[in-house]
Amino acid sequence: MIPVLEFFANLPKKKCRQCKSDMQEQADCYINICSTCDHPAR
Repeated sequence: MIPVLEFFANLPKKKCRQCKSDMQEQADCYINICSTCDHPAR
């Protein structure tokens, strides 16, 4: 088994489902829309 920290460090970068840009949130987070696409004025 690989250590937990190594597992999370090797997860692929998350991408926004609308604009496909890389997201800074943790990869195991449920958010899948970046703050720019999720802005209320948009």
